[in-house]
Amino acid sequence: MPRFNINKRLDAVKPLFALGEYIKNSGIEQSLIELVQMRVSQLNGCAYCLDMHSKDARAGGETEQRLYVLQAWREAPFYSPRERAALAWCEAVTRLDPVHGVPDEVYEQARTEFSEEQLIDLNMAVIAINSWNRIAIPSRAEPGHYRAAQH
Repeated sequence: MPRFNINKRLDAVKPLFALGEYIKNSGIEQSLIELVQMRVSQLNGCAYCLDMHSKDARAGGETEQRLYVLQAWREAPFYSPRERAALAWCEAVTRLDPVHGVPDEVYEQARTEFSEEQLIDLNMAVIAINSWNRIAIPSRAEPGHYRAAQH
């Protein structure tokens, strides 16, 4: 049973919906955004967001194999250099080292694949999904009911 129903305070999440629209229109490939949303949700243990974004990713053409192996993306041969840079970035930003922040090598890898503007947009995507995870987890949002292209 949910602890609280965010629908009772939709005004509180309107900025997150607006951020989602910004990210969607940022020019970063939706398939890459879905991978980032999946990986961050894996790191945070958010079952609701994993359910949602796995369905959206599959509806967008993502393969089962790449979704199943995402947790071990470093060892898998089927992620592009751009995807690897984004996944390393999302992990570093989500786990944010309290002393050193994002490691220099992760930043350099990201800058070889993304312009400064794109990296800002990617960072905003990571911030957004971390925020949604922090809403879904304590509210005990129940996975399994989401349908792709519902939002």
